Formats: sequence, C-alpha cells, structure tokens
Amino acid sequence: MTSIQQAFATIIEDCHPDALVSCGTTAANLADAWQRQHDDCHHYRLDSAHPNDGFPLPGTADLALVCDTLEHHPQTTGELLLGQLRNYGTHRIVVAAGDDWPFREFIALGFQRQGLVNDGDRELTLYSYNLDHYNPRRRWNNPDHWANPHMWDKARW
Repeated sequence: MTSIQQAFATIIEDCHPDALVSCGTTAANLADAWQRQHDDCHHYRLDSAHPNDGFPLPGTADLALVCDTLEHHPQTTGELLLGQLRNYGTHRIVVAAGDDWPFREFIALGFQRQGLVNDGDRELTLYSYNLDHYNPRRRWNNPDHWANPHMWDKARW
C-alpha cells in the first residue's frame, strides 16, 4: 500500500498532463508542484467545500485529481462533481475515496477500482476513469455481425 501523495505523484508523472484539475488539499499541492516544474501546464483548482461552483472549466483537462472532498458532501454533490468532470472532457480522473462511497456508485459512473492507498490514519480506495479505455472497440460491433451485412452503406431509411 502506498500513500496518497505517492500514488497521485506517480499518476501525474505517468499522465504528463498539459492541463490539470485538482480538488482537495493533497491534489492541489501536487498539481501546484507539477505546474511549477512545467510552465506550459494549466492548473484549474476546484474548492473542495463547493466543488461544483468551478464549472464550466475554462478548458479541457488531461487529468483530474480528487481527494478529501467526496466524504464531506452528500452523494448527489459528489456524483455531480464526477459527472461534470467526465462531461467536460477530462480525459483521466483519479479519485481517492473512503468507505462511505460504495463501490457500485463508482462503477455506475464508469470508474475502475485501482487499489488501496494510505492517508495517515485511514485507508482510501483509489478509483480511476480513463476516457480512452471507457468504451473499447468491440469485435462484434461492425457490419459483419449485423442482421443484414450485405446492406451496409447501401440503404438509408
């Protein structure tokens, strides 16, 4: 198990974002450090007390980091935050959440469980959403597997 700072720092390094969104103190500190090292990086900071007030974002972000936020708000507020991050085109979202948010809620929003991280005296679960892997191309989703493949691109109704 790693710490939340180590996990987020590794994710930032792997993603190498040109634009970052942060929500929560730990996420904001790491995003600020990344921005100081990369002058061309944009950092959009969301207030963890009122996370949905920062929308719409000024631009599309490559990565959003969320921590120390969801556990302090009703579930509808958290769902709205994660939904807006997805809908405004954030390519990758990583969330550290406690046990008060059920696994099925993250799965319903298209997230995958990545593992456990340590945040001092508590364990958090790390969830991620990646737009590039959310809806992969399926072998069966082509005209060869449709009812009338010979009619592909011949008739429109």
